[in-house]
Amino acid sequence: MVRESSVPSVPQTLRSPSLCHQGRACARPSCGCRHLDGSAWVRGAPPGSRCKTPPPNCRACTAGAHQPQNCPCYAEHGWCHGFHAATTDLNTIQHWWSTQPGFGIGIACGPSRLVVIDVDAHTDRPPQRSRLLPGISIHDSVDLAGLSSGFDTLALLAAYRRRPNPCDDTSTLRVQTPSGGMHIWYRMPRHTPAFKSSSGSSNRTALAWQVDIRAANGYIVAPGTRTTAGVYQALPGARIPAPLPLWLVAELTRTGHRTDAPAPSKPPAPISSRPGNAPRVLAALLKEVEDCGAVPEGAAFSEKLNRAAFTAGGLVQSGHLHGVETRQILIETATRARPHQPRRNAHIVETGMRAGSTRPIRPEERT
Repeated sequence: MVRESSVPSVPQTLRSPSLCHQGRACARPSCGCRHLDGSAWVRGAPPGSRCKTPPPNCRACTAGAHQPQNCPCYAEHGWCHGFHAATTDLNTIQHWWSTQPGFGIGIACGPSRLVVIDVDAHTDRPPQRSRLLPGISIHDSVDLAGLSSGFDTLALLAAYRRRPNPCDDTSTLRVQTPSGGMHIWYRMPRHTPAFKSSSGSSNRTALAWQVDIRAANGYIVAPGTRTTAGVYQALPGARIPAPLPLWLVAELTRTGHRTDAPAPSKPPAPISSRPGNAPRVLAALLKEVEDCGAVPEGAAFSEKLNRAAFTAGGLVQSGHLHGVETRQILIETATRARPHQPRRNAHIVETGMRAGSTRPIRPEERT
């Protein structure tokens, strides 16, 4: 199992290592395990016949007497606690594979700064429209006939944001799974907060129906891994993960995947510096901006955000709202509605508030 820093490229010569007990990268000494950029990879291991999940804990660890980070088994090259045992120590990896030649390769995504989009191909009956793309209301006029898998919902999300479909992104490593799904590998851009893993069927945190996220506290099967279901096969295109596109950074932030802060469930109320109707006046305009998030275009988003910013500037200038807090609320609301254009959102807010400050507003004028 790989832990820390970069993920290795997958050479064309990489052959299917025996089955992946995910969550650990395993190397067989007899197969010539190499070390590349801090990550372990293996070539030429004969095909195995086991499942893709991590091997079980030892008896002592099964009892749950300690946390994974305090496991004494690691000092003796143990592999308990799944992906928590991830390592780049070559001696440990060689020990694992010499002891269990059926092991394959899995990667701990969090320490490796990976975000992998796991697209499922299960042809299930879709849920209600409101659950296909969390936080985005799909209008009844949108024909969803034939939508049946994560490939469809990810394509729908990309279309809503007018961005390329990640499934077609040949600039990054893509892996076809034995079940017909796809793993799209990306690496986190520098100075970007970490994201957490999620399931596409979750009612709390999800990017899209049948689209899982493998990131912090998650692992992914490496290409070349063979299971009883088949081989994880790298698709044509790049063999290393590309930086996570900024629009996907925005979408993961919008849907609550950041590990450092949960996504707000509703716009915060404007903070008034004195009693009056000012918060209520601005809240009504913020609601119009927020509702634009359900419509990818044609919602007059810029006009509504400018109107809210202009009004906010006037209310701040007249002393009815706090300037810094009000600007932040405008930015947060705009980001939820249009997460892919942060610079444009900030520009509209700045220019709108600046223009509004030349015309102080008394709240009773807007009731």
